[in-house]
Amino acid sequence: MPYVATHRFARMSAKKIRPVAALVRGKSVETALETLRYMPHRGARLIERVIKSARSNAEDRGVRHPDELFIQDIRIDGGPMYKRILPGARGMAHVLEHRMSHIHVKLEDPRVLAGEENSN
Repeated sequence: MPYVATHRFARMSAKKIRPVAALVRGKSVETALETLRYMPHRGARLIERVIKSARSNAEDRGVRHPDELFIQDIRIDGGPMYKRILPGARGMAHVLEHRMSHIHVKLEDPRVLAGEENSN
């Protein structure tokens, strides 16, 4: 059973967050959080919060060992843009596009995938 968390309308472009997400894709939650903790990128803070939220969702649903979960899927989608206009040379206008993104994290329990699920 996957445990999902999302952060919609993150005020950072998807192009900047995707390389950070590629580093933790497929790793365990504990390893991913340890990796993200020492990264200087602002995108690492955003992804770290979403992974912690997904782990908390798993705890809320009764997973006994939430640190043994692994990141099955992490997806960074482009969101909307808000646009501002700056005056340019010779009376022209330059459009600034402030991009947003949506961060989706899906955690999975490796024991459930292996068929070792306890039915108590």
